[in-house]
Amino acid sequence: MALPTLWIVIPCYNEEKVLPITAPKFLAKLNDFIRDKKIKENSRVLFVDDGSKDRTWELIQQFAQKDAHYLGIQQSRNRGHQNAVLAGLMTAKDHCDITISIDSDGQDDINAMDAMIAAYTDGCEIVYGVRSDRQTDSWFKRVTAQGFYKFLRLMGVDVVYNHADYRLASSKVLQHLADFKEVNLFLRGMFPLVGFKSTSVYYERHERLAGKSHYPLSNMVSLAINGVTSLSIKPIVFIAELGAVVSILGFIGTIWAAVMAFKGATVAGWASIVCIVSFLGGIQLLSLGVIGEYVGKTYMETKHRPRFIISDQTWEETQEKEQEKEKHSQ
Repeated sequence: MALPTLWIVIPCYNEEKVLPITAPKFLAKLNDFIRDKKIKENSRVLFVDDGSKDRTWELIQQFAQKDAHYLGIQQSRNRGHQNAVLAGLMTAKDHCDITISIDSDGQDDINAMDAMIAAYTDGCEIVYGVRSDRQTDSWFKRVTAQGFYKFLRLMGVDVVYNHADYRLASSKVLQHLADFKEVNLFLRGMFPLVGFKSTSVYYERHERLAGKSHYPLSNMVSLAINGVTSLSIKPIVFIAELGAVVSILGFIGTIWAAVMAFKGATVAGWASIVCIVSFLGGIQLLSLGVIGEYVGKTYMETKHRPRFIISDQTWEETQEKEQEKEKHSQ
């Protein structure tokens, strides 16, 4: 099997504090692979600046000037982590044989890349990086994260438990992923839909090396809702089932009320009426909210807006062509 060309795709948002620490680690890992003849010399580290407001893009440009193995692209504005990852993957897919997407904060163990490349050599087109435990998380973070994956599975979304966006994907997989045109992205649920032979690599996650996390609880909740509404209609089915149950109970209650009225055993009271009206009103509003979420998603999808816009990159087209020639000549 010929040596593959690897592009490591790294989304970045306001990471000026951590990049000087992690960027050399990514480059060192890439050079180790090249030295050990696991990948080709024209492999690259691709940073994706997601519209950062700090010096992130400036640092990426400096890296690219110092070493040709560093590349960078900049989005026209902040579009979110999932869009940044997709932008990097879609940029890389035509220039390499395999990609490995990984966050820039140094929490994911880069040594797991060895097992990922070995699995690719054995015939796997997708290799998921999966956390072996969550000992480094706080109790609240651990509970909410585990609940996140369980909730997704309960709602019918096919995801790999404890897998985020640390994965190897071949160019073959990415070419087919490009056919998925949805604007509302949930990549960890989309890759299983692409198919192909896959496996998982387990690793221990570390503490963030520097800076602050850009993924608070509110973002996780938003990601969960987006994942469910983008990949499953189970909530709507649940609403239909709940509506049927409430309707049956209401029908039984109507018969009971009629019988009691016929017997003359009715007792005036507002508490029961208030409870019933409040319950039904809450169910209706919740149902309208869920349905509205789907309507909104459909509305956004019909616009076919671009999922990412690249405003700048660190390499010229002539350099890109030379890299292509180098790739085909090896």
